Amino acid sequence: MAAKKLDDAEIANRLESLEGWSLQDGKLHRSFRFEDFVAAFGFMTSAALVAEAMNHHPEWCNVYHTVKVDLTTHDAGGISELDFRLAERMNRLYA
Repeated sequence: MAAKKLDDAEIANRLESLEGWSLQDGKLHRSFRFEDFVAAFGFMTSAALVAEAMNHHPEWCNVYHTVKVDLTTHDAGGISELDFRLAERMNRLYA
């Protein structure tokens, strides 16, 4: 079953309970800050394993101790339930 694009109201409602995430340029966005590069890279490694298991991959970049993440579902043409599930998993990894 293909992912379904969520409407603006669904996205706004879900964002209320998703700590640290915002809507930026039509994507879910969050910056994670770590103690150092090794901790940031470790987070990315753990998140990559989760993303691969979900077959849903983030747009992200890392500069020293910061990892910036954007989530969207290209096949759905916008934000889907998959993006919120991955964001929630990333929040748990960060905690």
